[in-house]
Amino acid sequence: MDWFNFLTGQKARQSSFVVDYIRRFENKKADSDEPVSRCSFVALDTETTGLEVKRDYIVSYGSVAIRSYAIKVNRARQLYLHPKKESTKEAIKVHEIINAKDTLSLRSFVKLFLGDIGHAVLVGHNIGFDIAMLEKAARPFGLKKIRNHRLDTYDLAVRLELGKHTDYSLINKKDYQLDALCRRYHIPLDDRHTAAGDAFLTAQLFLKLLKIAEKRGITTLGSLLS
Repeated sequence: MDWFNFLTGQKARQSSFVVDYIRRFENKKADSDEPVSRCSFVALDTETTGLEVKRDYIVSYGSVAIRSYAIKVNRARQLYLHPKKESTKEAIKVHEIINAKDTLSLRSFVKLFLGDIGHAVLVGHNIGFDIAMLEKAARPFGLKKIRNHRLDTYDLAVRLELGKHTDYSLINKKDYQLDALCRRYHIPLDDRHTAAGDAFLTAQLFLKLLKIAEKRGITTLGSLLS
């Protein structure tokens, strides 16, 4: 039934793990004044069968927790999910996942993912796409919207390097791709194009950017998100 709802787009009742996830935010106090040093972040990435949210599917998910300006390696996660659809040859060339072991059902994946993020601030590079794909995966279980705050390292890098009111139409987007930013901030490009590898690269980039933000007086979550 989960896959039927997923593929047909039919509405589903909220699963218990979705109810638990939503409840975390019901009595959550405003956190705009929370020091960045005390905030919990989760850097994440998804590898997918393509770049069309309506058509494509998540193949793998990677994440790593960040707190107190440090990456919590023991909180790193790599999950594999094979949808009921063949991965295209083009997609396989990028993520190189063929017959991954220990793949999860859609239900198990979403349950683990929601438990993984808790109410942490989500961090990703071009994170809007990842969030859209994760919301699509969670929809059959009654979750319409991921409620966590989110930060895009693309936007944060542009803001810190070029200014808050930069005209994005004038930006050379290649200069702000993950590879380019990692080179600029002297981050070794290890394990690229795996979900866990890209999540770890994003986490390292985020910490570099946080240090710059701190020097500029951006020390609260509210100021970081604004």
